[in-house]
Amino acid sequence: MTAFDKIWVTVKNVARQFSTRKEMVTALENVSFEVHDGQFVSLLGPSGCGKTTLLRMIGGLDVPTSGTITIDGKVVNGPSPKMTMVFQEYSLYPWRTVAQNVGFGLEMIGTPPDQRKAEVEKQLKLVGLENFSDSYPYELSGGMRQRAAVARALATDPAVMLMDEPFGALDAQTRNKMQHELLHIRQETKKTILFVTHSVDEAVYLSDKIVILTPRPGSVHEIYDVPLPFPRDRTSMEFAQIRKNILQVIEELETDCQNI
Repeated sequence: MTAFDKIWVTVKNVARQFSTRKEMVTALENVSFEVHDGQFVSLLGPSGCGKTTLLRMIGGLDVPTSGTITIDGKVVNGPSPKMTMVFQEYSLYPWRTVAQNVGFGLEMIGTPPDQRKAEVEKQLKLVGLENFSDSYPYELSGGMRQRAAVARALATDPAVMLMDEPFGALDAQTRNKMQHELLHIRQETKKTILFVTHSVDEAVYLSDKIVILTPRPGSVHEIYDVPLPFPRDRTSMEFAQIRKNILQVIEELETDCQNI
């Protein structure tokens, strides 16, 4: 990979609190890290540590209680065309064809029809769905629907892609295939990607850097650089050792939480 010079995302001293009927709940506290241009960064940690909440705030879909989030030096105060999100649930419109779903964001920003058609065809080819442009979501497998969702996210040429457990609902074989395809897409597009996952194996396979969050309230426990070259071999000793180290960290965090 090339050196990562420009900082695209800065999270500084971010906290998020929610008010319930009984109490004030602190989901995140004093979270700080940076994501550089072209980096693949995974957010990893025990269930309930605030990974999705943090990703939604970076995407402008939620607001920090305190602290700041900036994209390319500008404070995030709502959704931005510089960022797109891919969710676990695919979020495709069932009444639209694959091509119409992929082109939806381009429609919203007023892209001319000819230019929109060319961009949709380009992205469908990139994700291997060029022969399914006229299909509807119900006619696709789970992996194909998620590829369509990725193509839709790429179509508007965002600077940063935010991915919230995009492969979590897939079977193990399809999930591994999608991980491989995502690495291919990243190589082709050079996109900056922030990726939420519960899987240590997935994080090690995909990431340049892994931000490990503590149990609630979520804060940054450790930022782990993954020095392995791409493509990565899951069966190698180096891969297994990194996976073991991170699993041990997370298990210790969960044990500490249970002992409180």
